[in-house]
Amino acid sequence: MPDIAIKFCGLSRPEDVVAAAEAGARYVGFVFFAKSPRNVSVEQARALALEVPMGIAKVALVVNADNATLDAITAHVPLDMLQLHGSETPDRVAEIRARYGLPVMKAVGVADAADLAAIDAYSEVADQLLIDAKPPKEADLPGGNGLAFDWQLLAGRKYWTVPWMLAGGLTPDNVAEAVRLTGATQVDVSSGVEASPGVKDADRIAAFAAALS
Repeated sequence: MPDIAIKFCGLSRPEDVVAAAEAGARYVGFVFFAKSPRNVSVEQARALALEVPMGIAKVALVVNADNATLDAITAHVPLDMLQLHGSETPDRVAEIRARYGLPVMKAVGVADAADLAAIDAYSEVADQLLIDAKPPKEADLPGGNGLAFDWQLLAGRKYWTVPWMLAGGLTPDNVAEAVRLTGATQVDVSSGVEASPGVKDADRIAAFAAALS
């Protein structure tokens, strides 16, 4: 299997950072969204980010955040990337990218082939894309719901002009198959390596990485 970059998202404890680093993470994600069981404060995220080894990108996940929120996060947490996981428009993505001078990853939810068209517009303004399962209409969370989409939608597709990452319902048991079907070279996991909502499991983190080795 080709070298696959892994992002472990929703880390909230120092031991999660250690487990992700030991598993060879290329990215770690901190969630700033009050409704999420993985939500962390700016102070928590700063402490965690300072423990991340060099060479691992630190990503802040936000949902329709205003500038005041982003100002507070970026002023206090040493970050390498912002992940926009809400309904931000392409114009808003471009505005955030210009204002903060950080690479921006835009998450796009997919449920069927019609959803793929929206990705092209974001590929013009974002540095990376995160292709995730579209949440159910009644869901409180825009991601981290443990849901997958039909990976065949991406099979054989001519991909976008910026790097992209596959997310949504990935687990140690299915990630190798997901990569095989989609051709993804980067994957994102959160709930799939948890013992319970918001609580990462070091053994599952290690197993996820091992499934891609």
